[in-house]
Amino acid sequence: MTCTRRTLLLSAAASALPACSAEAQNIPSAANEARHASSAWRWLTEAQWRERLAPQAFRVLRHEATERAGTSALNNEHRRGTFVCAGCGLELFRSQWKFNSGTGWPSFSRVIEANIGTKEDILLFQPRTEYHCARCLGHQGHVFPDGPRPTGLRYCNNGAALGFVPG
Repeated sequence: MTCTRRTLLLSAAASALPACSAEAQNIPSAANEARHASSAWRWLTEAQWRERLAPQAFRVLRHEATERAGTSALNNEHRRGTFVCAGCGLELFRSQWKFNSGTGWPSFSRVIEANIGTKEDILLFQPRTEYHCARCLGHQGHVFPDGPRPTGLRYCNNGAALGFVPG
């Protein structure tokens, strides 16, 4: 892995936060994924995903990439509605849970718990909790323990991994 200034800054920022394991935050995991184990979304090939998704959404959802901060139109989405997985349309967040975290990515204080799975991510050498859509297993983002009350959590989501349904 090439050590860039961005990698160093991200590593330093991650290490400044306390560890946030799924167990410590009482975030659901494998049971939610098991509910969707027979979903047709799980049988799509790489080529089928590539056809269905915009290039950035494909990289984020299927290869756990991260979009550049401040690039998502959903940062400025303030209407009432539901944020859904861009891969399969599963509801993940209610609009009233969205807040401006100042990070440049759509952030939420709560998630529809039954619709996500989690796993530990040590990519930046600091354990983090990655969360993903429980139905299609598409990567969404990471959860951090620096959010607003009452949960104290910040679900930091890639905008490319989300769609918005007004309502």
